[in-house]
Amino acid sequence: MAKIAFILLCHKNPDAVIQQAQQLTDAGDCMAIHFDGRASDTDYRRITAALRDNPRVTFAKTRVKCGWGAWSLVQATLNAVEAAVDAFDHATHFYMVSGDCAAIKSARYAHAKLDGEDVDYIESFDYFESDWIKTGMKEERLIYRHVFNERTQKTLFYTSMELQKKLKLEREIPADLQMMIGSQWWCLRRQTIEAILSFLKGRPDVIRFFKTTWIPDETFFQTLVRHLVPENEIRTRTLTFLIFSDYGMPVTFYNDHYDMLLSQDFLFARKISPEAAELKERLGALYASDREDFVISNEGQKLFTFLVGRGREGRRFATRFWENESSLGRERELLIVTCKKWHVAKRLLGSIQDHANIPTIDYLFSEEHTPLPDLGGIQTTLEKRNRHRRALLRMLFDYYDTDRLLICLDPSNLDLMHDFGSDRSTMKVLEIECDFSDDYLIGHAMRVGLAGENSGEETLERLLPTIRYDVIYESDALRDANFPHFTRIRESAPTDKNAEALSEFLEVPADVAERIAQTDHLFTD
Repeated sequence: MAKIAFILLCHKNPDAVIQQAQQLTDAGDCMAIHFDGRASDTDYRRITAALRDNPRVTFAKTRVKCGWGAWSLVQATLNAVEAAVDAFDHATHFYMVSGDCAAIKSARYAHAKLDGEDVDYIESFDYFESDWIKTGMKEERLIYRHVFNERTQKTLFYTSMELQKKLKLEREIPADLQMMIGSQWWCLRRQTIEAILSFLKGRPDVIRFFKTTWIPDETFFQTLVRHLVPENEIRTRTLTFLIFSDYGMPVTFYNDHYDMLLSQDFLFARKISPEAAELKERLGALYASDREDFVISNEGQKLFTFLVGRGREGRRFATRFWENESSLGRERELLIVTCKKWHVAKRLLGSIQDHANIPTIDYLFSEEHTPLPDLGGIQTTLEKRNRHRRALLRMLFDYYDTDRLLICLDPSNLDLMHDFGSDRSTMKVLEIECDFSDDYLIGHAMRVGLAGENSGEETLERLLPTIRYDVIYESDALRDANFPHFTRIRESAPTDKNAEALSEFLEVPADVAERIAQTDHLFTD
């Protein structure tokens, strides 16, 4: 009878990880966990302590610092797979899951499904002939070497690729491999996993190639399985149910989706809302049950498309997905840096990105040209961003696969801060208090159209007190707002004081905050 070794990649919510591991192993299956090396060591110790006495749980021997789209995700998977192979010699199948996944069938049903056919379940479509990649880079993912991360080092990523194009540094794909692509949520038999591990020991060239491809978790296993396993033993599908909106974002499931999920022809679903506690409890109990009487209607994707279509036609009878998901999420943390001198805030964000590895976006609600990923059009204009501001931020949290996001707002955007502050998520605000010389304020007046090159000295002298008062008024209004998580750094303050405030705001160690506070020319005009 099938025994599943779940390969769990996770980076947050230790209580949810513990619950997920206990629910899946209580039914007799086992689990190997990789907890992101970038995540909290305290959370990791909490997970290991809670699961230490569970013989059906093991942990990857080495924790990798994972980055979206990078080789590190594949390496983390391999580390967990190797731990599972060593610890669970009775496991017949290895099933990739994330912390957002949950079973939508019973263990008995799942085991019977896997016993029914001696095959692997993995999406594996021809990389160049299929239309699996809808937009964006395709061949460029493979033929150029990607050593920078597009999401956290966007400028370096594209500069490096353009330089390789200019110098004609295209590389060859390993000649004996037919490149394939598909979802990373696979279920593979033990013999397939062992064949992959054995293959990799003799082919360091393959590992070198994939290490510098972009988004290798969508190509690595998909290609190797097709290379090592006969076609008639591969089912080109995933056993994990997931829906993507036409904005490219995964649709989240809530408590009232229970019956719909059970009727899908899948064993697991992704992604379950962190707030759907009732749904998680019911699905956990379901996996441990003996139930086998599932009626499969498989209408999930069609139902979603139908409801969204009615919304477009003006015949909506329920809110559209961005309105329904108006909260950023209870577990998420929005960090806001506010400063009248935008160039100072942008320098600070760059330093935070380098030292704290928090996704950062500068004045997205004030500058049309702020670099943003393609989110299906919601990001294209300032008017759209402001109108759907919570939806936009929620999609950015999803895009960067993070629970912490840092943005810049002008102090005049106090209404946005009040709106975000009223959300169920946590909002933290850092004010950068700068010194303003008369020359700077005059330049500011010219930039915003309050003065021109031909404005006389008398006009400027009358204007200066008003502009200075506006700056002071906005700063006072920030303090009067009484946001619960409000900190401040000052141009006039010593570095150690600013480092203390940054450490509190970012929740980073003192030495990291010190390096950020010492950013070269931080306050220079």
